Amino acid sequence: MNDTKQRPLIIAEISGNHNGSLERALEIVRSAAKAGAHAIKIQTYTADTITLDVDTPAFRVSDDHSLWGARTLHSLYEEAHTPWEWHAPIFALAQELGMLAFSTPFDESAVEFLESLDVPMYKIASLEIVDLPLIEQVASTGKPVILSVGTASIAEVAQAVEAARRGGCENLTLLACTSSYPAEPDDANLRRIPVMKEMFGVDVGLSDHTMGVGVSIAAVALGATVIEKHVTLRRADGGVDSAFSLEPEELRLLVEGCDAAVRALGSANVWATGAESESLRLRPSLYVAADVEAGDAVTTHNVRSVRPAGGLPPSDLPRVLERTFARPAAKGTPVSWDLLR
Repeated sequence: MNDTKQRPLIIAEISGNHNGSLERALEIVRSAAKAGAHAIKIQTYTADTITLDVDTPAFRVSDDHSLWGARTLHSLYEEAHTPWEWHAPIFALAQELGMLAFSTPFDESAVEFLESLDVPMYKIASLEIVDLPLIEQVASTGKPVILSVGTASIAEVAQAVEAARRGGCENLTLLACTSSYPAEPDDANLRRIPVMKEMFGVDVGLSDHTMGVGVSIAAVALGATVIEKHVTLRRADGGVDSAFSLEPEELRLLVEGCDAAVRALGSANVWATGAESESLRLRPSLYVAADVEAGDAVTTHNVRSVRPAGGLPPSDLPRVLERTFARPAAKGTPVSWDLLR
């Protein structure tokens, strides 16, 4: 998806943080653009397309869930969904501000709707990694696909990758993900990133639900080419996803931190660099430390290892101490072999 020599693609996920307001959703788009995000993503479903309006234990979030405990899936998704009529204005504003704009579909009708809006790419959510027909349908559009692997075993990831390729996807990116809200850094297991890249031969990024930006920046250092983070205007405003979302200033720090991380990787073949030229000039060397006359013996009093460079290297001091001065020299004269005899 993204050239590993370039900065990673930073995706700002709005999800349910619009809190039921189109104007708030648009303000999130503006704030993400100002912070430097490269893409805006939303989710395309309704409560009725993603679940059933049933109130039994199977259709409720577990009681002990830190954010959504005991809520029915239908009521949660009814609150969190982005109305389909909002998609066009959200996408239009993002594009106007220079960002990619796309979505995560959850069923066939959502893919058809998003195709009518000519989205440039697609994301498959972690829980839908087992929905192989959906993955094939998305892949059949011929557009780039980002596939999040949260909750999946290696075998399930392999099946999903095969479904994407079977559907015709030629530009696939996998996202390491811990499908927990919020997630703990201890559960990120970022060492999966280079392993997934080698195993499946695709770019790998991170869908990050941890607090802060440290985990995402670490992922970039391990080769992540895409970073996805939920964003909001203010966590204090509340909302279904606000607790693990970045505020605008944090998003700006994420963009800057990831950019710095990929630039810092550099090359393993480079040691001293041009940027160190002034420091190189200031490395210690041997200098005359007191005025001397021709014939004076070299001593630790009149020759010392001091900064800057210019004289013989400090490692030559034992041999220098065996010599005498061939001519007068003032304090501050760099020591050279022709100064000695």
